[in-house]
Amino acid sequence: MRELEAAGTPEAIGAIDYFVFRIRRELGAMAAVLSGLDVLAFSGGIGENAARVRERVCADCAWLGVELDDDRNRAGETIISSERSRVRVFVIHTNEELMIVRHTARLLAAAQGAAAAA
Repeated sequence: MRELEAAGTPEAIGAIDYFVFRIRRELGAMAAVLSGLDVLAFSGGIGENAARVRERVCADCAWLGVELDDDRNRAGETIISSERSRVRVFVIHTNEELMIVRHTARLLAAAQGAAAAA
């Protein structure tokens, strides 16, 4: 994402636009299925580090009850929604590599258990 934002080419801008579009589309679908939202959480590399992407995802989401606090968002605070927002918006710091290792270890243990039982 950093490379796309820095490139500024029409292709890079289009890729970011499409990325944001897909997130917003899924956000709307999830809100419809869940009859609204209580929390919106951004995590992982892009979610934690791309304030402009978070801003664009939340733009025009007042219909969902989302109101971003621009200063908190730019600062990368944990809670980036405004005090008036009906939906709390968080930036959740994650260790993606650790989560992958944990899931892989769990799958390997299950596979070994199944092989031993066979």
